[in-house]
Amino acid sequence: MAELSRRSAVRIGFAAGIVLGLVFLGVSFATASEATTSTAQDQSRLSASERHSIAPPTENVTVVAGQGFGDQPGDAITAFRPDGRLLRYNDTYDEYHDVDPVEGTSHTVLYVAANHVDADTCGATVKCTVSVIETMNLSTGETDRLHRSVAPRRVGDNTHDVDRIDEHRLLVADIAYDRVFVLNTTTKEIEWEWEAQTDFPLSGGGPYPNDWTHVNDIEVLPDGRFMVSLRNQDQVVFLKQGTGLLENQTLGAEDDHDVLYEQHNPDFIPAERGGPAVLVADSENDRVVEYQREGGNWTRTWKWSDGTVDWPRDADRLPNGNTLIVDSNGGRVLEVNESGDVVWQIDSKSVYDAERLGTGDESTGGESAKSLGLQSVSVSRSESKTLSQTVRSVLPQEITGAVGFVKPIWMSFFDVVVSVGILGLALSWAGMELWSRRHVVAIRSPITIRGNR
Repeated sequence: MAELSRRSAVRIGFAAGIVLGLVFLGVSFATASEATTSTAQDQSRLSASERHSIAPPTENVTVVAGQGFGDQPGDAITAFRPDGRLLRYNDTYDEYHDVDPVEGTSHTVLYVAANHVDADTCGATVKCTVSVIETMNLSTGETDRLHRSVAPRRVGDNTHDVDRIDEHRLLVADIAYDRVFVLNTTTKEIEWEWEAQTDFPLSGGGPYPNDWTHVNDIEVLPDGRFMVSLRNQDQVVFLKQGTGLLENQTLGAEDDHDVLYEQHNPDFIPAERGGPAVLVADSENDRVVEYQREGGNWTRTWKWSDGTVDWPRDADRLPNGNTLIVDSNGGRVLEVNESGDVVWQIDSKSVYDAERLGTGDESTGGESAKSLGLQSVSVSRSESKTLSQTVRSVLPQEITGAVGFVKPIWMSFFDVVVSVGILGLALSWAGMELWSRRHVVAIRSPITIRGNR
């Protein structure tokens, strides 16, 4: 009888812990702010006159490209009017990456996107990823396809970035084949290419051939050089047609994570605007940084991290001195002023890129941190004074990065810990019940365990 009583007490304890955990998660879900892009999807079903403001006001249109990571709101091109009302929401594709304004237009953007399809759809023997380069008029919704490519479905298979050289030529970052090439959109010919294998060993970076370099960003510089982000090599490199890699100009080094750690979307700021400098989302280090070229070396001149930023993937310096930042796993797009304070923000899951129209492509209209005298902001997770960030501060970066990549936007890291605790209690309870069915435990002196066969 005493044994049954003790067993019942343990069961009640397990049940109480699970119920309390579920209630905690329910409250977190109910009180979490709805992602602005989720609201945008709903607003897109209304006429323009019926839409209301869903984002803070700004001076220009803000465009957000969402990777989405699955069938969820956010995998779209979303544009907000200056008054915060929705201008355009287009979720034709599974993923969107780079988005840039088209020079000479007020509301047209150039973007890269992808669909993941089965073998029959792409006319192959394996699953495929179809990447496209298109332009879209955000006012009318009209699109124009410039290029389409197909690659085997695998990690790191879809084009992430493209930059315009002139009216007929594009510079393309080809993740699938670890190369950069110049595409003539009129003749459809590749006029020049650089393969990373030319200068980098296959033993470095990610696993070859699946996501070896993850070349995720390219930029055509005013002097004709190409700046390229090799994410898995932790480096931003510079290329010149006819010469190739300019080794003495490289920013970062493989596994030198004090400088860069699997970065995204570096922007070059030339000398006439206070450079040469590179503003970059230092993703795995959970910060945005800027490096100035001084005496043939790169020196860090600015750093921003508020203790909650989680895997940022874009940063643009605006003409007013503010910086527009994409906090991908943090679920937000934000603008910080010259003091590092947040002055504008929307919530959104898995955003990849953001642009403020009328300010130039990426950081084209902005000045360097050094010339602006920007103040660095560096708040550690343990200093952020939130329970979730305190939990994150004691976990390895590899774990927090993976969890942040897949968790729902409403979940904090403490919610994840609670979920793991609920699972642990459930498994322990199930294990106890299975064990007790096989054995009868008598607690006396001496302890005896009799098989229950």
